[in-house]
Amino acid sequence: MFKYYKGSLAFTAICLTIGAWLGWTITHDVMGTLGIVWIVLVLGVLEVSLSFDNAVVNATVLRDMEPVWRRRFLTWGIIIAVFGMRIVFPLVIVAISAQIGPIDAVKLAATDPVTYQRIITGAHIGISGFGGAFLAMVGLTFFLDEEKELHWIGVIERPFSGLSRVSGLAIGLVLLALYGMSRVIPPAEAMTFIASGIFGLVAYIAVQAVGALLEKDESEGANAGAATATAAKAGLSAFLYLEVLDASFSFDGVIGAFALSNNLFIIALGLGIGAMFVRSMTVMLVDRGTLTEYRFLEHGAFYAIVALAAIMLLSVRFEIPETVTGLIGAGFIGLAFVSSLRGGGGEESAETPIEEVVAVAPTGERLNIQ
Repeated sequence: MFKYYKGSLAFTAICLTIGAWLGWTITHDVMGTLGIVWIVLVLGVLEVSLSFDNAVVNATVLRDMEPVWRRRFLTWGIIIAVFGMRIVFPLVIVAISAQIGPIDAVKLAATDPVTYQRIITGAHIGISGFGGAFLAMVGLTFFLDEEKELHWIGVIERPFSGLSRVSGLAIGLVLLALYGMSRVIPPAEAMTFIASGIFGLVAYIAVQAVGALLEKDESEGANAGAATATAAKAGLSAFLYLEVLDASFSFDGVIGAFALSNNLFIIALGLGIGAMFVRSMTVMLVDRGTLTEYRFLEHGAFYAIVALAAIMLLSVRFEIPETVTGLIGAGFIGLAFVSSLRGGGGEESAETPIEEVVAVAPTGERLNIQ
């Protein structure tokens, strides 16, 4: 197992060293430096705990990719995740919101973190609309699939699978959710929320369109070179999908990190550690065939995605703690893991739906979870 995480551990050591240097530069105090290093560690742990469902969903895509694209996801992808989403993205939000240039946005982050935090948190409406819509499409598309034969919570999944024949149903449901939430927030914010949600839908459709354009039937390839080109295009399509998916997952984490620090660089170090471990976890799940062995784990992750999408949309009106988000995701994945164990694992074994999962009370009684 160490081989999967040795890169993440080395990256963590580098980030903690940079955090210590940054802490000393800011505080010139040993305790202050240790405090900043601790914040970096806590942010890394929180990112991992909140993103396990992200790792499982990533693994469902990554398992069908060529080994070369898996390596690129772990290398190029981490650069995009850490520097793109944790540093560049917040700076772009600040630059657009404050109508300043990118250099001025960097200066603001370095010299006036309080104002920087206020601008970022003020963009929560738009971020929630975009991320919530995109993740909702990811989750709903998994369940609205008439070819899906394995069901975890059959009473929910079988009807949804049958509804996949209704064209555009997922988009319609997301638009209704956007409209419903827009009615309970101020009109000025409602327009931003709906527009951002529409862009989230467009982003999902665009990623799917890119995949459709890049993919070609290998049988059409006249030679080995054509087959190689086809595989490369399919890998690129999946890579783009994973990066947009990771971005949507990270929106809430970037905003929530300001509860611990308003320093852009401290946040980037902590969340970067978490992002690296999530990628290592993803590769481990693929290499070890965990999703095949624990067959309902994928279902639990997609239920967690739908829950996260709903929380992001609801958060424009209601304050929902990050711990609630993490516990819901962990709960779905935990129940899916238990169901997989009871089913004996493997695609060949009989289906064991969640209705049959049994909990043992402290008194020793067996309680059926309905």
